[in-house]
Amino acid sequence: MDLRELKKLREENFLAHKKKKREYYLKSKLEKKLERKSTKREVFDYESHLGGIDFNQRIKDIIRQQKQHVDDRKDRIVAKIKEYKSKKREYYIENKDKRLQYDKEYREEKKEELREYRRRYYQKNKDKILEKQRKRRKQQKDKE
Repeated sequence: MDLRELKKLREENFLAHKKKKREYYLKSKLEKKLERKSTKREVFDYESHLGGIDFNQRIKDIIRQQKQHVDDRKDRIVAKIKEYKSKKREYYIENKDKRLQYDKEYREEKKEELREYRRRYYQKNKDKILEKQRKRRKQQKDKE
């Protein structure tokens, strides 16, 4: 066998494998779809569940159960929040130098663009900015 025949044989085997794999995938997908259809969800009958006893009392019982569930998990929830905050703080402390370096490089890169943006922004909002400055100066004079 020469190289061309080997490549051709390899490609045929690969395509046959790919076809077999695809058929298996489609078969399992169809099985799952049929499985889902066969197990219909049970319709919950609210009338029988809530109608027999006092409605308000039943709602209060449900609320009490939910509150108890949350209270039972409260310690774990608070612990997870604290753990997340500490991990976040550690991450920021760890990567502070990288972040500062990145910000510095970004500012250097975009220096002219930022300068132009600030100039346009100031021109556009000149009256508002000057009015705010006048008010601040006036307030400072009144305090003194």
